[in-house]
Amino acid sequence: MSFLSDYLRHKRDCTSKRAERQERISSLGPEYHTALSDEDLDTINKPIIKLVSDIQSNAISPLSVLRTYGKVAVRAHFKTNCLTEVLISAAEDSLKNSKEINLQGPLAGIPVSLKDTIIVGGFDTTVGYSSFVGNKADNPRDGPMVRLLKDAGAVPYVKTNLPISLLSYESTNDVWGRCTNPYNKAYSPGGSTGGESALLACGGRIGIGSDVAGSVRVPAHFSGCYSLRCATGRWPKAGILTSMPGQEGVPSVYSPMARTLDDLSYFTRAVIGMKPWKYDHSVHPLAWREEVVEEYADKGRKLRVGVLRTDRVVDPSPACKRALEIVEEALRREGHEIVEMDDAPDMFEALRMGALLLNADGGWWFNSYRRFGEWLDTGASLLSFGKWPSIVRYLGYLWVRYIRRDNLWAELVKQTRPISAAENWGEVKKREAYRAEWFEYWNRKQFDVLISPPNALPAIPQDASKDTFSNCGYCFLFNLLDYTAGVIPVTHVNSALDKLPNTFNRRRLNGIAARAYKYYDAERMHGLPVGVQVIGRRLEEEKVLAVMKRVEDALGEDKYELFDPKLLDNVVD
Repeated sequence: MSFLSDYLRHKRDCTSKRAERQERISSLGPEYHTALSDEDLDTINKPIIKLVSDIQSNAISPLSVLRTYGKVAVRAHFKTNCLTEVLISAAEDSLKNSKEINLQGPLAGIPVSLKDTIIVGGFDTTVGYSSFVGNKADNPRDGPMVRLLKDAGAVPYVKTNLPISLLSYESTNDVWGRCTNPYNKAYSPGGSTGGESALLACGGRIGIGSDVAGSVRVPAHFSGCYSLRCATGRWPKAGILTSMPGQEGVPSVYSPMARTLDDLSYFTRAVIGMKPWKYDHSVHPLAWREEVVEEYADKGRKLRVGVLRTDRVVDPSPACKRALEIVEEALRREGHEIVEMDDAPDMFEALRMGALLLNADGGWWFNSYRRFGEWLDTGASLLSFGKWPSIVRYLGYLWVRYIRRDNLWAELVKQTRPISAAENWGEVKKREAYRAEWFEYWNRKQFDVLISPPNALPAIPQDASKDTFSNCGYCFLFNLLDYTAGVIPVTHVNSALDKLPNTFNRRRLNGIAARAYKYYDAERMHGLPVGVQVIGRRLEEEKVLAVMKRVEDALGEDKYELFDPKLLDNVVD
């Protein structure tokens, strides 16, 4: 009977949260329910430094800016289901009394969207779990991250969708429903920060997400926006909830996302300029280093760029390979040196080790919050295999290893299990040795930065996580190493240019790659965004952003086309 009551509470809470969201949207004034005007488009496309300056000088009202982005958010939501908590009315009240938000700060009046995990006073932080519905009573005040944003002048105005486990490249849960890619609703916007990427692609300005295995970079790649995975200790993370508290084998970091590179750079600099170590004990007291930006922005400096063409587990699809080659050729034209990375340290070892460390509890924590009957992402469900009896897991390993004859996939099956504290220590020891190996490799090669695909595939179809879950090595590697990495959108899938060759045979691939390539179809994926990753070493945010700018400048007229208002055409409120 307790199972039944648990399930009924689950259904009731999901229904109530969706009704509450709809009521908050419906109760907004009529100005939020109209098509974008020319004035709105001007605000959306205005450089951020000009927008801040206009607000500080009272040349433009912060309320008008909020209403523009609130309108964008509402329309984006009806297109993609990207929103969770709608904070717009509360944001209007904050701007009207001008006490909570510093409108002379470096982010004066800039609307910022937040991943649903971030605590905003007076609102629930569900993380997609129905058991968290109603927890606003536990958080009556803003968390430190939100207090910093308001002190800088930013206006938090919406929270965004995510997967229930935070361990998926999709963004779906029972509480809020499924978030879709704005370019094709049959595909994912990415995860776990997929609601952010969907909103930004539809004209949003700036957002904050978290990243433990590519969770701000893959959504940027899938949906066509910009993101930066900061190293641990560079960006604040106090004032959040998570599905995996205490997980430190592959630390999660909070990081910025934006619709333009200019916004991403400005926002990162502004937040670090606010001395986040005064708000969050985990942040290093490391000020913004403008001299590093100037050093790597200098057009006279030629860069030594390592090209990571494959992680040797899942080779990049034709679309992702072509995007990387576009960036490579643009850099060559500018005179930069391209260095092959055929001799890089074993990247499958990073995938094996990272998977074991990330799931060291066997999935206990993220499952512990679920109510009876609550849906779980199919990819995260695979991690729950660790809860099965050891004999069942071992038989699964034997079947893949000796019947399927797939050593790589078998090794990951073998590692999907809870481990002891002693084993955890041993894996952390291996992690540190692996980090040292990469440190020496980078020194020997004398790279300035690396470039790579963010993922082997463009956006995946909805519900494909069960087969693409382990297709994460291109991003996950740099979480394990704790390197700074950004994603820049480059092109779109082209059905004519990005077809698989006639000689392609999926049966010849290892099991991880074969499962991923079940979903690659250039015709169905036509028009989906494709990005490229730019990687520096630990705490090199300034360098990575400067080089991302060099890449974008090198692309010239071939650079990615930004927000197209047509994405929001024919959206019905």
